[in-house]
Amino acid sequence: MATTKTKYRRTSKSSVLPMKGLAAKVALVESPQIRKEFPEFKAGDTVRVHVRIKEGDKERIQIYEGLVIARSNKGGSKSFNVRKISHGVGVERIFLESSPKVAKLEVVQHGRVRRAKLYYIRGLEGKAAKIEQEVETQAQAAASAAAKQSKTQAKK
Repeated sequence: MATTKTKYRRTSKSSVLPMKGLAAKVALVESPQIRKEFPEFKAGDTVRVHVRIKEGDKERIQIYEGLVIARSNKGGSKSFNVRKISHGVGVERIFLESSPKVAKLEVVQHGRVRRAKLYYIRGLEGKAAKIEQEVETQAQAAASAAAKQSKTQAKK
């Protein structure tokens, strides 16, 4: 009995198929809502979120600074969780990236973590709850500057 090719072929991971049906319609609606002006940040980074607050007929901006413990990256509903300690009590807020209430986002410092979700921080106190910083030493800065310079000379 001869083997025949199947009707459906598996595509490789590198090949991109055009979206069809409902997924394409959802992506079309979400695309104008996605904000691209935010800096790149990840879990473990300390961020300063500028939040618009409406009090009566006045509007002001309040700064919420804390540790990013989680990110959710799904289209127009991208969100991130920020945790801070206020008067000895842990406070967490979830911010939608597409929300008009988020005026601005600044990355204060980058943290070095090996997980995408840092929920274990909730159970830690004091120094144990600190996240290691990504710090570039002077030797590393000099080495990277020398590498960049040698690359530009090699191109010429």
